Amino acid sequence: MPADATTAAPLPAGVYVPPSTRRELLRLAAPAAASAVLNNAFRVIDQYAAGEIGTSAQAAIGSCTFVLIGAYAVFSLVAAGAGPLCARATGAGDHALRRRVFGGAVVASAVLGIGLGAVLFFAADLLAAGLGLEGDVARDAAIFLRTLGLGGLPLALHPLLDAFFVAIGRTRAMMLLQGLAAVLNAVLNPVFIHTLGLGVAGTAFATALSHGVAVAIGLVLLWREFAPRRIDLTPDATLVRVMRVGAPVAINTLFYAAVYAALLRTTISPLGPQVNAALGIGFSALEGFTYPLFAGVSLGVASLVGRQLGAGQIEEAERAGRIGFPMATGLGLGAGALFWFGAEPLCAPFTDDPAVLAAAITYARILALTQVFVAWEALAEGVLAGAGDTRTIFWLSAPINLLRVPLGYALAFGLGWGAAGVWWAINATSILKAVGKGVAAARGRWTHLVV
Repeated sequence: MPADATTAAPLPAGVYVPPSTRRELLRLAAPAAASAVLNNAFRVIDQYAAGEIGTSAQAAIGSCTFVLIGAYAVFSLVAAGAGPLCARATGAGDHALRRRVFGGAVVASAVLGIGLGAVLFFAADLLAAGLGLEGDVARDAAIFLRTLGLGGLPLALHPLLDAFFVAIGRTRAMMLLQGLAAVLNAVLNPVFIHTLGLGVAGTAFATALSHGVAVAIGLVLLWREFAPRRIDLTPDATLVRVMRVGAPVAINTLFYAAVYAALLRTTISPLGPQVNAALGIGFSALEGFTYPLFAGVSLGVASLVGRQLGAGQIEEAERAGRIGFPMATGLGLGAGALFWFGAEPLCAPFTDDPAVLAAAITYARILALTQVFVAWEALAEGVLAGAGDTRTIFWLSAPINLLRVPLGYALAFGLGWGAAGVWWAINATSILKAVGKGVAAARGRWTHLVV
């Protein structure tokens, strides 16, 4: 049992929460999946746009993905904790707690966004060097990060607003806002890159501006939903609760980003820019489409679990995970088939370089073999995250992810497998995480967790 878990009686029943049925899960999961696909479309759009600039820009943006994951980790300190607490308060009908969670979280996320934006702006060159990038690739990466630093605020608020939409079961609104942002990004990229001649900086400007428009609309919608008072905007003990729940997720995501940064520096970058570019294509364009489908099921389950626990409906919370299993399995098998049989036509539009294309195809076909495990991991994580059991998620993620660095290096150079060794290291650790989180979700200790 996690260190912050204590046995407690079910919370008193609050407002009515719909039963955990396949229909209700689909109602939540389908828009959540579409929203996640649209959110990850930013990476696909930027990667495609970078391909028109050149291989160095494409490698730079692909490598910067893991810096942005690190930034997302910082924002998760608030967003990952606000979601479960808001969901429980919604299920229990505690409107005062909902207002305090919302108000404090918005203020805290804004502060984090401004601070991290300054770090990206002033430390862009150091971050690029830390990834092991050199020459034109390092230059383009620094330009991309420095420009994104100017738009740090909407990037910080977007994950938080998504967490609130999921918590209250309004995933359709989240989807529509993500769709608006993705369309704006696709339209603005060629304008900033080519019409205004900004190159790599143009992709960053397009990302920041499109997020900003969606965040402004989402903030207005949620402000009306929660109607916070002035006192709710003052950080208090509720924000401490939020950050206590969110901290393991934030640290875990930082570990994830650090692991890929270490892989880039020790193994991937020494293998050549074509491998950097292949990772960017595979991670952003391929997994950027399939993993959001798994995440949609995960978010739908998390929304049901959190609100059911808040309403004291333990059996309904447990049922949410069970009804999500066939859905996750089908999506995982489908993604594996797509990666295996569609590797070449899916990767070809993103590069004209034969070496990059060959490396990307290898990435897709190796990772195809474990997509069902990735889907199962996402499902189990949805159950645990919905309950606020973030410490279990951390201990079954971070140490295993860390294994990817020495294992990837050993397979790539020690056994001479090259880039394929890194991809097999990712596969092996994905299976370990899926098994661990699946067992934790099945044991059910999260049903009595007090957050």
